[in-house]
Amino acid sequence: MSQPAPAIDAVHRLVRTPAGRIHLVEQGAGPLVLLVHGFPEFWYSWRRQIPALAAAGYRAVAVDVRGYGRSSKPEGSAAYRMLDLIEDNVAVVRALGEETAVIVGHDWGATIAANSALLRPDVFRAVGLLSVPYAPRGGPRPSEVFARMGGEEELYVSYFQEPGRAEAEIEPDVRGWLAGIYAALSADTMPAPGDPDPHFVSRGGRLRDRFPANRLPAWLTEDDLDVYAAEFERTGLSGALNRYRAMDRDWEDLADFDGAPITQPSLFLGGARDASTTWLADAIDAYPVTLPGLRASHILDDCGHWIQQERPEEVNRHLTDWLARLPE
Repeated sequence: MSQPAPAIDAVHRLVRTPAGRIHLVEQGAGPLVLLVHGFPEFWYSWRRQIPALAAAGYRAVAVDVRGYGRSSKPEGSAAYRMLDLIEDNVAVVRALGEETAVIVGHDWGATIAANSALLRPDVFRAVGLLSVPYAPRGGPRPSEVFARMGGEEELYVSYFQEPGRAEAEIEPDVRGWLAGIYAALSADTMPAPGDPDPHFVSRGGRLRDRFPANRLPAWLTEDDLDVYAAEFERTGLSGALNRYRAMDRDWEDLADFDGAPITQPSLFLGGARDASTTWLADAIDAYPVTLPGLRASHILDDCGHWIQQERPEEVNRHLTDWLARLPE
């Protein structure tokens, strides 16, 4: 069973950004470490890292990305383009009275962190990526790539890109849907090899049709699930899903960075049983070119997608070891 998360003696704040406001949770003093969550999560996914980083001598700050939690939720997918999310991160650093920060992201947060470091190396002096490898901008328009990947079925990304479609599936039973996706991508509860892949949707079906039923992964308590469900029941899912709907716009906006490497000191942590790691194995192999500042890369055995929650002690150790070796 999952152990209770350590008590977080943290401060909740709202700061002004281009989004309107960004909610953040802060603990500790020292060099700033900005933590950026993925989908479908919010700052709470870092609950086991915040106190560990604070105890190690860092100012740990986990944000709710725009569209999530207590942060602003602008209308329309155009407000969720990568350039705007980067500017939110810069604004958070400035609002906290800092000039620079280390940025660490998971899932979509890893992509946001990577692009923040790429476009604003003056602000983000190092970058840590969890679960989703860095793959430079390039190739065809993303929506075209994802459409081809589905074949006779439909990849979840394409499913999410159609406004209102995923919301109609999720919002009538937010708690049940979240329990399903967390279980589907966790090492101890994911479907067995040969079972239908939960990353794909049958034509005319729903994503949740392939989720495990009535099973919670070991890292997720009923109380944790209640926290996640309450937040998304309150906010709805459109703000979170708009990130998927802005991907083609990102491809256009970032054309000048086609193939560009990230040169700052970097870290990658992935799960051996995470599709993000296995599908993007070529991106990891390319790190000598795309992440020339890579200081450490670890693939955790028998770990799924929710890496910092499935294996918090190992992730905390790797993070603090990496941070301790960064130049001042």
